Amino acid sequence: MSARVSRPSLAAKGPGQRWAADVVAGLSVALVLIPQAMAYAELAGMPAHHGLYAAALPPLLAALFASSPYLQTGPVALTSLLTVGALGALAPVASADYVALAALLAVVVGAVRLALGLLRAGTISYLMSQPVLRGFTAAAAVLIVSSQLPAALGVAPAGEGILLRALRALGAPEAWEAEALGLSAVTLLLMMGGRRLHPLFPGVLLAVIVGVVFSASTGYAGPVLGSVPVALVPPFTVDLPWARVPELLVGGVIIALVGFADAVSIAQAFAERARRPWDPNKEFVSQGVANLVAGLTGGLPVGGSFSRSAVNALAGAQTRASGAVAGAAVLAFLPASDVLAPLPKAVLGAIVLGAILKLLDPRPLISLWRQSKLQACVAYATFGLTLGLSPRIDLAVLGGVALAIAVHVWRELSVDVRVRREGATLRLIPEGVIWYASANQFRQALAQAVAAHQDADEVVLDLRSVGRIDLPGALALKELAEALRADFRWRVEGHPQHAERILERVCPQLLAPVRDSHAPAKPLAS
Repeated sequence: MSARVSRPSLAAKGPGQRWAADVVAGLSVALVLIPQAMAYAELAGMPAHHGLYAAALPPLLAALFASSPYLQTGPVALTSLLTVGALGALAPVASADYVALAALLAVVVGAVRLALGLLRAGTISYLMSQPVLRGFTAAAAVLIVSSQLPAALGVAPAGEGILLRALRALGAPEAWEAEALGLSAVTLLLMMGGRRLHPLFPGVLLAVIVGVVFSASTGYAGPVLGSVPVALVPPFTVDLPWARVPELLVGGVIIALVGFADAVSIAQAFAERARRPWDPNKEFVSQGVANLVAGLTGGLPVGGSFSRSAVNALAGAQTRASGAVAGAAVLAFLPASDVLAPLPKAVLGAIVLGAILKLLDPRPLISLWRQSKLQACVAYATFGLTLGLSPRIDLAVLGGVALAIAVHVWRELSVDVRVRREGATLRLIPEGVIWYASANQFRQALAQAVAAHQDADEVVLDLRSVGRIDLPGALALKELAEALRADFRWRVEGHPQHAERILERVCPQLLAPVRDSHAPAKPLAS
């Protein structure tokens, strides 16, 4: 996900000034977090108030372990969609069983992230292929928008499948509810138009206020949020369906890794702009703790939010305490949360639409075709799998990752060998990786090139374009040299530095001319 965000201010400030700046930033984030958390809980198939539970203690405790002063934790759209994908086949949406499974899923996600952080395996977050992420994110955006269209239009189309219901809703304009449509339009106008006025314009907050006031004063007949359980603190419980953990492992691991990719990109982007260090291992720990707490307090899986992190930075956050302030503000709001009972669900749907519409930009996917057609095919296949396998989009991620690995392995199975004749010298220039899977093909390519130039006196193997050589690759070199040494002089040039040790152990005679550049090439026979 990308967006333009001005560089955070790093002017030196005293402790009092930094604290004041963090309070302002945290409160600014909370004004966006409260309605977003409820909207994303609905997206995840949960009653909206569970989003508040996931937005209170999780960001507060995550701030104690985070390394980024800007990253804001809580319910996010992509993780919510992954949640409904992982749980949709296990229990009826919004049922008590579903809520319990969502809490358990958050615990699984938290345990995976915490383990990766404690094992200092944070770099695993960089292993997700960008084409896979681009294809998945684009398709997920289509699904998220499709899931919110019926609510934004005030209709409840029949049928199964997110895309089918969205198409039916769009295809029946006569059923659109004028009041819901008007509220959605006002919400989008406040959110998207407000950003043009100022990045910190409280469009989401104003949309909620307008929706509540309109609903309460006019007796709005459309779907509303309804009674919100009032609590001083989120309900803590360890009474979860632990026996069903095996059913959630695949989905939990996928959410832990895919959902963390957003947090990594956010933290890294802000760290680069602010020229401040950050530690992915600490972020894994903080996100792990946040999810564990979310699961034990009736919430849902959480992640890092780009939009709220941007608000945090623009509002002048100085330290990670701003995240704690945001969580504390949501916690303080819980006893008064019933004030949102009249809020039309059309407003919540439009809030999700306003936050996700920018991800429908097709240009990142189109640009991949110009950069690499093979990688573009990986992205497009992941896009198609995500739409086709919905709601089991976790399986689509696995399919995309498997395809990316297959493409990588396929490309590394062969080594191209360029042949250049320089008088009586035959220069062979391999390009690629010489490893166990390509060693035999590499040896055959060299043998064919030599066989086509029987009149050459000397063979020079130029390894400057080789990415890596492992033991089978070195053995292939040795075997070919031994087979041809009666007819040719043979030497190696430009071997990769990392390969010197393995070549020295397997075929040191090939390196001797390289070490002494003034020595004449010698026959390989001893």
